[in-house]
Amino acid sequence: MSLLGSDDSESTSLLDGSKSLSETSSNTTSSEPVHPAEEANRLSMTQTLIHLLKCNIGTGLLGLPLAMKNAGILVGPISLLAIGIITVHCMVILLNCAHHLGQRLQKTFVSYGEAMMYSLETCPNAWLRTHSVWGRYTVSFLLVTTQLGLCSAYFMFMADNLQQIVEEAHVTSNTCQPRKILVLTPILDIRVYMLTILPFLVLLVFIQNLRVLSVFSTLANITTLGSMALIFEYIIQEVPDTSNLPLMARWDTFLLFFGTAVFTFEGVGMVLPLKNQMKRPQQFSLVLYLGMSLVIVLFICLGTLGYMKFGSNTQASITLNLPNCWLYQSVKLMYSIGIFFTYALQFHVPAEIIIPFVVSQVPESWALFAELSVRTALVCLTCVSAILIPRLDLIISLVTSMSSSALALIIPPLLELITFYHEDMNCATIAKDIMISILGLLGCVFGTYQALQEFVQPSRHSIGNSTGVYAHHYLFLF
Repeated sequence: MSLLGSDDSESTSLLDGSKSLSETSSNTTSSEPVHPAEEANRLSMTQTLIHLLKCNIGTGLLGLPLAMKNAGILVGPISLLAIGIITVHCMVILLNCAHHLGQRLQKTFVSYGEAMMYSLETCPNAWLRTHSVWGRYTVSFLLVTTQLGLCSAYFMFMADNLQQIVEEAHVTSNTCQPRKILVLTPILDIRVYMLTILPFLVLLVFIQNLRVLSVFSTLANITTLGSMALIFEYIIQEVPDTSNLPLMARWDTFLLFFGTAVFTFEGVGMVLPLKNQMKRPQQFSLVLYLGMSLVIVLFICLGTLGYMKFGSNTQASITLNLPNCWLYQSVKLMYSIGIFFTYALQFHVPAEIIIPFVVSQVPESWALFAELSVRTALVCLTCVSAILIPRLDLIISLVTSMSSSALALIIPPLLELITFYHEDMNCATIAKDIMISILGLLGCVFGTYQALQEFVQPSRHSIGNSTGVYAHHYLFLF
């Protein structure tokens, strides 16, 4: 049973990864006939590009000016470009490994977790071959952790902005002036705003088909484009002298930059499902390079110009630096609408990993109830997580340091080494894969340490994006 055009195929394993319709790519040796209804549900090239853009343009984008502050005006843009190129390269590695394993095993689709398991089954180490299934378990756990972590950050972001719009309404004017510091007594606790959003997100995640969600992705991209236009229109005006900005920041703050930068490229979990859903999967490489090139340019421009504009006063979200007038308050509203619809895309991956296992454990007559219950429970879990951890910038660093860096930078190079081990890999490729994995590992370890340290002992200059869950009042910037 399915809802609103959901895919008819269901996995029977908890860790099979994101299931979707069978590919008909001519490169696959055992493609099966595709039902016309399934063909109609597949994604066009444009729809895939829209999904790819929306998966990568999330809340992390608004934190890039602070990330540049944490890295330096010179080191920041260069490092962000390097991380972007390496991340895209790792996406290509993942696609190549999945395609190679699919041809070897004559499977039409290989998920991220399955690719890890199948590659370990043929590796030289006997212990790894025996325990290859744990490769799939590990990848699936990281996917669930990362995607639900993103959803939790989305929850906080939407509640934050909704609270700011409502509680700043009586001091918001039609004249746009730079913000000044003003302490306001909260009208409602931020938890109330989170609980207000909760039922609408529960209804949204009942939509399972990516083709149906492409309509919402289009709406999200339109609202995001509008908010970006207003942000750029403001930050390019009267840019102050940047000669006093440091070219390179301290090493400890650079670790926070790494976590934010990796979090910003948050679409790695959707790469394989999107390719598998395409009508012509062989065109996905073009979509990937085009989409990610646009994303990288947008990230570097917003992060650099935002830091140049606000300097040492740069906040955890650039929306906190915008003037308190209705024109720029609309930026928060439009971007929050975009994030609202993006929630369903990021939720797609953990739902398709967890739900098939739960459904397989209940009678068929209870399948729909079990599926809806799991979807509702997962959304509630992300809401509870957002309530318990009110620091959005540290959520970003902590989640990405532990999970996203592993999925995006550590595992793909190792997967390539294991998959093509028997095919005479050249030394340059081996050295490149090892270096990328070491980079991801160092970022994971030190980034996690720095984020945890900030949780325990927040630094005096660290400013969160959240209006916070304080005892008596909120500090707003006007």
